[in-house]
Amino acid sequence: MNTIRDTIISGQAVLGVEFGSTRIKAVLIGTDHAPIASGDHTWENRLENGIWTYHMEDVWAGLQDAYANMKKDVLDRYGVKLTRLAGFGVSAMMHGYLPFDKDGNQLAEFRTWRNTITAAAAAELTELLQFNIPQRWSIAHLYQAMLNGESHVKDIAFLTTLEGYVHWKLTGEKVLGVGEGSGMFPVDSEKCDYDQHMLDLVDERIAAKGYAWRLRDILPRVLNAGDDAGCITAQGARLLDPSGDLEPGTPAAPPEGDAGTGMTATNSVAVRTGNVSAGTSVFAMVVLEKPLSRVYPEIDMVTTPTGKPVAMVHCNTCTSDINAWAGMLRGFAEAAGLQVSMNDIYTALFTSALEGEKDCGGVVNMPLVSGEPVVGLEDGRPMMLRTPDAKLTFANFARSLVSGAMASLKLGMDILVQEQVRIDALLGHGGYFKTPGVGQRILAAALNTPISVMETAGEGGPWGMALLAAYRVHHKEGQTLEQYLSDEVFASAKGSTVQPDAADVAGFDAYTARFASALPVQRAACEHLK
Repeated sequence: MNTIRDTIISGQAVLGVEFGSTRIKAVLIGTDHAPIASGDHTWENRLENGIWTYHMEDVWAGLQDAYANMKKDVLDRYGVKLTRLAGFGVSAMMHGYLPFDKDGNQLAEFRTWRNTITAAAAAELTELLQFNIPQRWSIAHLYQAMLNGESHVKDIAFLTTLEGYVHWKLTGEKVLGVGEGSGMFPVDSEKCDYDQHMLDLVDERIAAKGYAWRLRDILPRVLNAGDDAGCITAQGARLLDPSGDLEPGTPAAPPEGDAGTGMTATNSVAVRTGNVSAGTSVFAMVVLEKPLSRVYPEIDMVTTPTGKPVAMVHCNTCTSDINAWAGMLRGFAEAAGLQVSMNDIYTALFTSALEGEKDCGGVVNMPLVSGEPVVGLEDGRPMMLRTPDAKLTFANFARSLVSGAMASLKLGMDILVQEQVRIDALLGHGGYFKTPGVGQRILAAALNTPISVMETAGEGGPWGMALLAAYRVHHKEGQTLEQYLSDEVFASAKGSTVQPDAADVAGFDAYTARFASALPVQRAACEHLK
């Protein structure tokens, strides 16, 4: 306790903040990289005029509340006021679209990763560049706005992502970590910078449409993990901590997306390692030994925070439908006069899933609350399907919920199996793995791969961002991020590994076949159920 107190008083603690889809969380770590305090703020995206978005005033209100709650946690635990930090980093849900004019005025609503409104742009850019451009990438949103003839495009002076925006306002620096930068525009891993040939190809299209700016004029500068990304200014300190307690001057790490922080938090930044982040959305990332044989629309090519090529399968929906059913079940319990917590509901769902039949007894859950490019859907309608002879028990229902959350991911990951991509270690983190052993076992069955979960998995992205900030200020000359994480952070890490069970694998394969065969039903529901 005294050591931690001294760490805080002397300004040696490091802060990581992450803007997740439903929660903004601030995690403070000590000199041993272990969390010593945290605070969070709950928020939700809005569907406005057909666009999934967040308002910028909600960004700042949420950041300030999460930071204030973390400060209160420090005071309550250690009896001291937080005034100084050794390092800082901000992360957020990946990519999206935030354009500004030369005076810093926001030109359009923040268009998040959840939107599937850029299909035409993504297809045209993928063909032009011979490189898969997903719909959520910033360049896809920009190019779609150009195709739409949106008037604001001519006035763009700066285009960034959510964490790039927050970092800019806190430090004055228009930069991004290379991992998140690779989701704005394709990156050359050898140079850790935007691919110049691809920039030239897109710039020709931009010039042909009559715009005066070029992509390098408006994109953030790309930085490697450990690079100097500026310091929190006096104005930034007040934005983060309106009470005025926080001193300016804290060194900042390059801002990264939740993909990069997830890799960091699971020590999955080395070749042939990978991780699965499973929460509101789910994505798997595998650091490659060599490029894939061809372009796959289901596979995104991004990078680690140090620029290594990564194959990414990203699915827009994971636990949202589980959450919706859990809320309904709690309502049933209350109607029956039972006092049941949400934690009890989730525990019952996940543990009961292991009692269900391996293929869910013919019950199929399609948890698609929005479009899902991996399975070719532009919109979603959550639905539960079953054949007349299906066995609708609570255990089969529960297993279909937990399995359905991973079905789209499996369909994407099967491509990497066909490409003979080698994975030495695959680690899971996020809310899906909170109930011990259950999420691991289902995912091991889905991917037919051992799944490990470390004791730190619950810390997630904000902790990963804090680790990147610690690396920024503490790494030795010549010490790579891979070395820093293995030697300084995870040397004595504890966890568990679940091997795939043959019967579970066969059952999940059967479940996935039913899921895939029902996709036309999902398309029909989107067409007819408005």
